Amino acid sequence: MDFMIAKLLGFVLVLTRLSAFFLVAPVFSWKAVPVRFKVALVLLIAIFFSTMLPSPAAPEEIVSLEAILMISSESVYCFALGLIAVLIFSAVKVAGRIVERQMGLAMAETLDPLSGDRSQPLGLLIEMIFILLFLSANGHHLFIMIISRSYESFPSGSIPSIPMLLEGVVRAGTTMLIVSLRLAAPMLAAFLLLLAVLGVFARIMPDMNILFISMPLRVGMGLLMMGIFLPFINQFTGEFARWMGKLLPL
Repeated sequence: MDFMIAKLLGFVLVLTRLSAFFLVAPVFSWKAVPVRFKVALVLLIAIFFSTMLPSPAAPEEIVSLEAILMISSESVYCFALGLIAVLIFSAVKVAGRIVERQMGLAMAETLDPLSGDRSQPLGLLIEMIFILLFLSANGHHLFIMIISRSYESFPSGSIPSIPMLLEGVVRAGTTMLIVSLRLAAPMLAAFLLLLAVLGVFARIMPDMNILFISMPLRVGMGLLMMGIFLPFINQFTGEFARWMGKLLPL
């Protein structure tokens, strides 16, 4: 009986870690993914890992309060892992929003079919293209590898310290801003050059309505630069995996 309780506790710990991670992880947490598929996937992976991993403690050492603390710590740990993955994954969308504001499309909104929230059209287009490239490169396997590596570093019932988790989340947020600015840098430079040219025309021809002319020029410049920039998004898929390896507390 004690052996069955220990095995059941091991399965619950694995299920808690997987559920907390996939609750916030990119792709798997989106509303477009059916709930039944999410539940079936988590249960299937939990059964696989629970059969491969040893029990977290000897049957005679299991205490109710200790079991509750272990389950809570598992959820906190993988919630932090999922949050770090989301922050790094959002760099492409943030770069699209930076460009949209330069184009004057900050007020444009559309429904995001993936998350069900309101989003800007250009950022949504870039994100969907990145998702297709990410999935075509078997990027979804990366999340399974993250779970596997987490058990190699921290077996069931043990997690890194809270300061270590907070440091990973903060570094992921900083990385998201830096990477998004780096992705949007060529387009920002193009818009800066366009503003300089418009400033020269404003000095040469004071009667010209620069505001009226600048709007279509900014939109056209943004679309042109996005067409040039889109092929380079594929390079970010490999960089995403490298950042995950650096920032995740594994």
